[in-house]
Amino acid sequence: MTPKTFYKSPAFLKSVFVVSIFAIFFISAITYKHISILNNSSKWVNHSYDINLELERLFSYLKDSETGQRGFLITKDSTFLDPYFKAKKNIAHSFALVKKYTKNDPEQENNVRKLQFYINKRQNYLSATLHLSLKKSLTDKELKSKIIIGKQTMDSVRSQINKMIVLEKKTLKERELNYKDTIKVTPIFIYITLLITLLLISVSYIRITKDLEKMQVAYNRLTVLNESSNLAEMVGNFGSWQINPETNEVVFSDNIYRLLGCEPQSFKANRENFLKYVHPEDLLSFDIKSIDRIENDNLTPYTYRIIRKDKQLRYFRNTGRVVINRSEKKILIGTTTDVTDEVLASLSLEQQNIELEASNKELLAFTYVASHDLQEPLRKIQTFVSRLSDKEYHNLSDSGKEFIDRINASVNRMRILIDDLLQYSRANKTEKVFEKVNLNDLLENAKFDLAQSIEEKNAIIKNEELPTMTVIPFQIQQLFINIIGNSLKYSKQNEVPTIKISSKKVVAFEEEKIPKNTKDKFYKITFEDNGIGFEQEYAEKIFVLFNRLHNKNEYAGTGIGLAICKKIVENHKGFIFAEGKPNKGSIFTIYLSEDC
Repeated sequence: MTPKTFYKSPAFLKSVFVVSIFAIFFISAITYKHISILNNSSKWVNHSYDINLELERLFSYLKDSETGQRGFLITKDSTFLDPYFKAKKNIAHSFALVKKYTKNDPEQENNVRKLQFYINKRQNYLSATLHLSLKKSLTDKELKSKIIIGKQTMDSVRSQINKMIVLEKKTLKERELNYKDTIKVTPIFIYITLLITLLLISVSYIRITKDLEKMQVAYNRLTVLNESSNLAEMVGNFGSWQINPETNEVVFSDNIYRLLGCEPQSFKANRENFLKYVHPEDLLSFDIKSIDRIENDNLTPYTYRIIRKDKQLRYFRNTGRVVINRSEKKILIGTTTDVTDEVLASLSLEQQNIELEASNKELLAFTYVASHDLQEPLRKIQTFVSRLSDKEYHNLSDSGKEFIDRINASVNRMRILIDDLLQYSRANKTEKVFEKVNLNDLLENAKFDLAQSIEEKNAIIKNEELPTMTVIPFQIQQLFINIIGNSLKYSKQNEVPTIKISSKKVVAFEEEKIPKNTKDKFYKITFEDNGIGFEQEYAEKIFVLFNRLHNKNEYAGTGIGLAICKKIVENHKGFIFAEGKPNKGSIFTIYLSEDC
C-alpha cells in the first residue's frame, strides 16, 4: 500500500478520527480543570469582598442606632427613634449574613462570637439608656454610667470589626495572588477555543448534510400532501388562498379557479381579477368586509354572490385567519367554499318556517274562535236539557231517562274540552307579560282553586320554599293547578294522596336531562306523588295534545292539561320531564330559566 493510498484508506480516516477525539477529550479535561480553578479563585476573592462590605455595613447600622438614641436623649423627640428601630432589624439581618459568610473559617467564627457578644451588650445598654431617659434627666448618675458603658462597648465593637476586616484583607490579598496566577493561563483557552470552533464547523457540516437529506424527504412528503389537499378541495367544493397584507401578494389554489368556472392558473392571482367575478350588488360589501378582516384580524365568515365564467350564479363563503410565518410577517390564509346548495336550502327552509308560522297562527285563531263560538250552542243545549229534566224527566221512559243522562254527561265533557282548548290557545296566544312574583303565592292560589278536590281526597301537600322569579303569573299558577290536579286525579283509591314539592337552583351542564348546549342557570321544581304512576315508555307521549293513557270511563279528562303545562314551560324557556313507575307514583320535574 502506497502512502497516498493509505491516506485515503478507511483505517487512516479512523485513526485520524480517534486521535482527534482523544485530543478533544484531553483539551476538554484541561479546560474544565482550568475553568474550575479560575471560578474557585474568583469565588473566594468575591467572598472576601462580601465579608468586608457586610462588616462595614453592619458597623454603619450600629452607628445609625446610636445616632437615633443620641438624638432622642437630647431632644426627647420620638421621631429620632425611627432610625433606632430600623437599625435593630438591619443589624440582625447584616449580622446573620456575616455569620453565614464566615462559616467554616475557625478564626473568623471565633471573632464573630466575640462580635455578637459586644453587639448584644451594646444593644442592651442602648435599650436600657432609652428606658431610663424617660424617667430621669441626662444629669442622672445612673444614666450617665450606662451611656459611658455603652460607649466603651461600641469601642469594643469597632475594634472587633476592624480586627475582622484586617484579617479578611490579608486573606483577600492571598486570594488575589492566586487569581492572578490562574489567569495567566488564558492563552491556552484561546487555543482550546480554536479547536472547539473547528470541531463545531465539522459538526455543522455533517449536520447540514443530514438536514439537506431530511429536507429532500420533507419536500417529497409536501408534494404528496399538496396533491392530497388539491383532491380534498375538489371533493369538498372549496379552495384555499393566501394574502400578504404588506405586499398585497395573492396566491390561489387550483380549485379557486375551478369554482369560478376557469382552468387552473388561467389568470394572475390578484384582488382585481377575482373582483371581476363578484356580483355587482355585493362588490361594496365584499370590499368593506375584506378590508375590515385584514385590518382588525376579524376573520368571521361572510357570504357573497359570484357570477361564474359560464354565467351561473353561485354563493361563496370566505373564512380564514392571520398567521405569523418564520420571518415574523403576518399572512392572511383562508378558504373559499361554494355554499350555494346550503344557502338555497336555508332560504327554502326560511320560507317554509314563515308559512308554518302563518299556518300555526291561523290554526290558533281558529281554535280560539271555534272553542269560543261553541260555548253558546253548548249552553243552550245544557239549558234545554236541564229544563227537560226538571219538567219532563218523570214522564220519560227508562230509556228516555238514560238518553237524558248521557246527553248531560256528553255536554259536560264537551264543556271541559272547550275550556281546555281555550286554555291551550291562551298559552300560545296571550301576550307574554312577565312579572317578578313569589312562586309560593302562586302555589297557594293553585291549592285554593283545587281546595274541593284536596278535601274530598284528604290529600297531603308538602312543599319547600319556592323562589321569587320573573314569570307570567297566571300561566305558572295554571301550571301548578294542572300538575297537582293530575296527581289528585290519578291517585290510588285506598291510599291518601301525598304530593311533595321541592325546589333548588341548578346549573344546566350538571343536569343530565337538560341539553348539553345549554349554559344557563335554572330553578328545578319537582312534584312527586304516590299515585298510580305510568310506564316510563309513555313519559313523552303524555305531553302530546289529546293523548290519554286511560279510558275516559276510568278517569275523566281531555288529554290537554299536560300539553298546556309543556307549552307554559316552553314560554318560560324551560323544560319539563316526567318519570313514572306503575302503582308507585310519578315525578314531574320542571326547569325554569333564571333569566326567562
